[in-house]
Amino acid sequence: MGRYIIRRLLWVIVLLIVVSAVTFLIFYELPSANPAVLRAGRSPNPALIAAISKSLGLDRPIYVQYWLYIKGIVLHFNFGYSYQFSLPVRTMIFQRLPATISLTVGAVVIWLLIGIPIGIISAVRSRSVMDRTAMGGALLAISAPSYWLGLVALYLFANDIGIVKIFDGAGTYTGLTADPGRWFGSLLLPWIVLAAAFAAFYSRLLRSNLIETMSEDYIRTARAKGLSERRVIWHHGVRAAITPIITVLGLDIGTLLGGAVLIETVFNIPGVGRLAYMGIENADLPVIQGTVLFGAFFIVIANLVVDIVYAFLDPRVRYA
Repeated sequence: MGRYIIRRLLWVIVLLIVVSAVTFLIFYELPSANPAVLRAGRSPNPALIAAISKSLGLDRPIYVQYWLYIKGIVLHFNFGYSYQFSLPVRTMIFQRLPATISLTVGAVVIWLLIGIPIGIISAVRSRSVMDRTAMGGALLAISAPSYWLGLVALYLFANDIGIVKIFDGAGTYTGLTADPGRWFGSLLLPWIVLAAAFAAFYSRLLRSNLIETMSEDYIRTARAKGLSERRVIWHHGVRAAITPIITVLGLDIGTLLGGAVLIETVFNIPGVGRLAYMGIENADLPVIQGTVLFGAFFIVIANLVVDIVYAFLDPRVRYA
């Protein structure tokens, strides 16, 4: 297991270098994304653009710029400075990371508490009225785009602009250390909106896996031994059927930690996703690369954690 983890960590380094190179090349080749022109103001002149390009190092060859960028990350964990705000990208990401973590953790808890029980009940009572109702609602939740659902939720339930003023602080994020009560209130509606589609997907996935699992021979053997139906379902059925859920969960958590762009933008949450959107909008290459690298890092680490968890959930899984 130790050798496997080391190999995966080395692969993480290679993957991050490839991701950073591709991102750097794409935005370097965009003719309309010249940071010097954007930073020069509304009426730039060639001399000013040239001076800004030199100060930012944009007059150097692309391979030199990229080498200096990678060198700064490896030696000093330095992601460069934002062209737009003249601040260290590392500082900007770390300042916004707690908001993204808060959004991700709360949404994960909600969609697991909703999706897993619904999936189990629907599988156990397959083709019943409850099953059809739950799966129909899940289909609607999956079909609704998150940004549209967020805007509708704000219009209906936000305390300031909503028709039914239920959720206080929605659309105005407050940090956990500043005011825990307002922090919870400002994230409750985003949590529900973000968790809606995920809970629906997880319930449908678990339902299909559990229905297939409950028809296996070892399930019939467990029933023949006289085990209670609850023990058969939870100990044998759910434990085997939930393995694909762990895979998807790891990917989803890694993606959201990299930045839930739409939800953070709709609810004005100052997270990593919102920072990535601002970087793209302003052609701020260091910010874009920093957020992309962080997103890739969280995804590959989540995959590694999922592989390790597999070995504990399923004794048949072994890594040489």
